[in-house]
Amino acid sequence: MKFKPRCLPTAIGSVPHIDPAEACRVVLRYLKEIPAWPQLPKKSYLENMYVQYTEGMPRVMINREKERVYFDTSGDVSGDITKFYESYLAEELDAFTIGSEHAAGFHAFLVSLQKISSPPLFVKGQVTGPISLGLAVPDEGGKPILYHETFTDVIVKALALKARWQERKFKEILPDVPTIIFFDEPYLTSYGSAFFSLNRGDVVKHLSEVFSAVDGLVGVHCCGKTDWTLFTESGVNIISFDAYDYAESIALYPREIDQFLRGEGVLAWGIVPSIFPDPSRVEKEDVESLIARLEEKMQLLVDKGIDKEVLLENCLVTPNCGTASMSIELAERAYELTRAVSDRMREKYFS
Repeated sequence: MKFKPRCLPTAIGSVPHIDPAEACRVVLRYLKEIPAWPQLPKKSYLENMYVQYTEGMPRVMINREKERVYFDTSGDVSGDITKFYESYLAEELDAFTIGSEHAAGFHAFLVSLQKISSPPLFVKGQVTGPISLGLAVPDEGGKPILYHETFTDVIVKALALKARWQERKFKEILPDVPTIIFFDEPYLTSYGSAFFSLNRGDVVKHLSEVFSAVDGLVGVHCCGKTDWTLFTESGVNIISFDAYDYAESIALYPREIDQFLRGEGVLAWGIVPSIFPDPSRVEKEDVESLIARLEEKMQLLVDKGIDKEVLLENCLVTPNCGTASMSIELAERAYELTRAVSDRMREKYFS
């Protein structure tokens, strides 16, 4: 599927709103071409990104009062694991639903999509990536579940089918609108550090498995420095990064990024500050300052031999991360600026 977004806007997903219908109105107001369903972690602990997608996974334990999630690996787990694989092998997508308690924004978004006057160009969903979920959620003793081989495979496969389930729900409402599913991988900013002991081959293998499960376009979001070749080697279509603060890190891989772009890959430039470097930063920026910053960051890649026209053709404009830790006022300003930067860039380069 060819995808030339030419600086269209979209978003990472999380917002500070409590009311799912209001969150959907904001999304559809500013991101009409590629709306992303809103995650509402302030509404419920179940919408925390490391809890939201554990629904239905075997042996997961959630304590809402203490806001704790973990996997109980004690005793004989074979029966629960066997039941999981039976559902997986049968591709029983209803066993991998994301219920309204875990994603009120998703279900409100489906209702909103039925009411829009004209369909979007794409519709975007998101899932927490297997590496980040596996490192964030521990076993009963506090060890990250990613280091339990059996449960790692369960997580990878469950997240893959939760992505596919989202695609199916979108297609039930908008059968002719292509989908984009992002996997959010904030923990990969620790790749290569003393705190990250998973080897490169396993990271690429797990990413490749979830990416390949998606029928439409697949993206990955990482909001800091990382080894970006982990993604270019994993079969992803869109790499979303914090361009506001970390464009220099992606410019360290000019050959790989050039090949990625020329192979119809897309960069989602997170040029509008959200929770990073701090939520108040968005108050200090305007359309002109952000466009100047975006063009300056793009120039880092142009100076290393990447064609600017290719960058612009294969560019999405986004906030640099989710907006859930911002006030509603600042989050909506971030969305408004994302829309405005996109409009101005498209007017400048594609009108």
